[in-house]
Amino acid sequence: MFKTRISGIAVAVSLLTLPALPSMISAADEIEEVVAVGTRREARSVGDSPAPVDIIGGSDFTNQGAADLPDMIRTLVPSFNVNTQPISDAATLIRPANLRGLPPDNMLVLVNGKRRHRGAVISFLGSGISDGAQGPDISAIPSIALKQVEVLRDGAAAQYGSDAIAGIMNFVYKDNSEGTQIEIRSGEYADGDGDMYRVAANIGMPFTSNGFANVSIELQDSDPTSRSVQRGDAQALYDGGNAAIWNYPNPAQIWGSPEVSDDVKLVANIGLELDANKEFYLFGNYAERKVLGGFFFRNPTNRGGIFSTDGGATRMVLDVAQATAGAARTCPVVPVPASGAGSASDTALAAIMADPNCFVFNEMFPGGFTPSFGGDVSDWSIASGVKGTTESGTMYDISVSIGENSADYLIRNTLNGSLGPESPTEFNPGSYIQLEKNFNVDFVTPVSVDGWASDLNVAYGLEFREEQFTVVSGNKESWEIGPYFNQGAGIGSNGFGGFNPDMAGVWDRSNVALYLDLEGDITERLLVGLAVRYEDFDTFGTTSNYKVSGLLRATDNLNLRFTTSTGFRAPTPGQGNISNISTVSGSDGVLFQKGTLAPTNPVSMAYGGKELQPEESTNYSYGLVWDATDSLSITLDAYSIELEDRITQGDDVQLTAADIANLTAQGVPGAGDLTNFRFYVNDFDTTTEGVDLVATYSTEMFNGNTDLTFVWSTVETEVDKTSGLVGGARIGQLESLLPESRWNLTAVHNTGDYRFLARYNWVDEWIWWDIYSDPVFSETVDDMFTLDLEVSRDLGAYTLTLGAQNATDEVPDNPASTLCCGMKYPEGSPLGFNGAFYYFKVGLDF
Repeated sequence: MFKTRISGIAVAVSLLTLPALPSMISAADEIEEVVAVGTRREARSVGDSPAPVDIIGGSDFTNQGAADLPDMIRTLVPSFNVNTQPISDAATLIRPANLRGLPPDNMLVLVNGKRRHRGAVISFLGSGISDGAQGPDISAIPSIALKQVEVLRDGAAAQYGSDAIAGIMNFVYKDNSEGTQIEIRSGEYADGDGDMYRVAANIGMPFTSNGFANVSIELQDSDPTSRSVQRGDAQALYDGGNAAIWNYPNPAQIWGSPEVSDDVKLVANIGLELDANKEFYLFGNYAERKVLGGFFFRNPTNRGGIFSTDGGATRMVLDVAQATAGAARTCPVVPVPASGAGSASDTALAAIMADPNCFVFNEMFPGGFTPSFGGDVSDWSIASGVKGTTESGTMYDISVSIGENSADYLIRNTLNGSLGPESPTEFNPGSYIQLEKNFNVDFVTPVSVDGWASDLNVAYGLEFREEQFTVVSGNKESWEIGPYFNQGAGIGSNGFGGFNPDMAGVWDRSNVALYLDLEGDITERLLVGLAVRYEDFDTFGTTSNYKVSGLLRATDNLNLRFTTSTGFRAPTPGQGNISNISTVSGSDGVLFQKGTLAPTNPVSMAYGGKELQPEESTNYSYGLVWDATDSLSITLDAYSIELEDRITQGDDVQLTAADIANLTAQGVPGAGDLTNFRFYVNDFDTTTEGVDLVATYSTEMFNGNTDLTFVWSTVETEVDKTSGLVGGARIGQLESLLPESRWNLTAVHNTGDYRFLARYNWVDEWIWWDIYSDPVFSETVDDMFTLDLEVSRDLGAYTLTLGAQNATDEVPDNPASTLCCGMKYPEGSPLGFNGAFYYFKVGLDF
């Protein structure tokens, strides 16, 4: 592999030195300086926005080596964070992302200005900050389809409705009617794994003489990575004579990025001018991918419900006749120490295996096992509408959209203990499906006001939205209570129990909204805005929110801006009704079953559960825009977000024997060996404060043009109060899991046919928490930096690029006193833990 990488680099370097060919069509992206997000007023520049807005051009996504769109955005927007999610249950399929330190469902995602549906996955294990969140799946969007991305770093629920608390990301699709762009990209990590192959294309075509049809496709495969060491217990078993340890001599448990295969993304964007004052539009996407990651290692001497029923003191020996015919038990009780270090060849185990009436799962998995978990994720959406201007000058936009995201789960290399020797080793636990429908009618009317420097922009409209969450039950073996349950065997596919028919269902919610959004220039120097929104939900009732904004043009090159607003986030139907069983590990490596129950489940209600209510927020933002010189521009914004009644998963509740009996009677898979459970609650209030600084500078040097961009972001969250259902460890995660400061400095130099890029990324120290250990503890992880480098040459018809992300192969600090279970680096590292990634790209434009 190393030789292959070196030879590939040699070829790339030789191609970069080829003579240039005549250029056919310029591939330069044209970034719109007029923003659409955060305002319903036409022709407003970024600098004239009372709220901070970042515009990221499509070329910014092309000019980096990351394979996944969230990772690309993390590089470009420091207040945006997304982590690698090893052994994180459903969060491995759709990674939760954070904007301004808040959960992913506090960020609203738009496409071409229209609300995009959320993902089907609920992050049961979301590294604390995102626990229980149900955010959007932006990985389904191909980066080659993007003309630009607008990031509104401000609350906007009064303008756009639920979820827009931390901000908004508006993905704008390309709309050119001619030209073809093709990109071929390949790369791998310095450790020789994580190979990535990607082919993408964008084609612009005329759609009659008055329109365009722009189509994008992306095909990609990414191999898994492993940054693991051998678990201590697995090594001890091997040293004790068990030569069948799972995956040996490789680590029995893998910490790394999952395998992502058959990753297909399609986008179409169509526009047609019907007449001089009317336009039809249609856009949509389809995406699918297969994701497969790992779970925790099941020790063949002590795994509860599989190999033992008493923590490893004795083996779990199943009596076939007792289970199938009700006969008296004849199988012996075998102490684990008497059978050696788990060796399948020791005398005691051999005697059991020779008896056809007695069975141990060591016969199926003599060296233990590590389940593989993943699934098929699919996503589709379509939006269409007509917009134009009436004879009186009122602009209108009437649209309808529908979108769906689904996750069809898969777990293999595991078993349903209660089925005994008849258990399969691969299961389909079921599916989650998120479906949303939107109908919008929007109007904008300019109204003349005496004495004002501009017309008053009066925007108003209504929205009707339906949201549906579906749980599809899995195959019977994944949740079935088999005949060996009464002998201590666990129920359901071990690691991720299937959804039984009682857990399956369809939950709907609808709401209607009315809004009024006013904005205008009172004088040449003062802009003011006021937005109000009223919404009526058929579940929890009504909510009203407002936003006040202003911009003072203090001088010709200095603008001062402010906003204050209220907002809300409605609990999703999934959060209010879902149930799930997962396996987690403490720092000592001991596994236990952890459940999530609906807040209205009788067991949850006995511990304080009740129907969820919306979160409510108050946002403040103050900042400035300073064009210091023709070459230097600076924006500086401070913000505060007060969030009340935050929805999250509460702390673990220890189950009593009566609770377990109740859940077993309900048919909850895994209830027999369930020790802890959580449920969603409106529990605590937080205040999140931060500062964002963006500085850009352009100059001519070294026979070319150089663009410098410095972005600095701070964020700090404090838990103001809690009712007690969320404990100290979770509060610690919320307050210190993300670094308080991070910044990056990017330099892009163009000279002749060459383009050089260097980006220095830095994150402050942060605190890693192990909330499953007993007692809970934490440890500080040192600050970290990475250096990205890229060089490309434009040869006319095609461009060759050679690059490295994290070129110096930096990895997080290793708090050796806390890491366990084969973990080499803290899993929540803000800059990842896979090390250097080298890549080569070929781009064609014609």
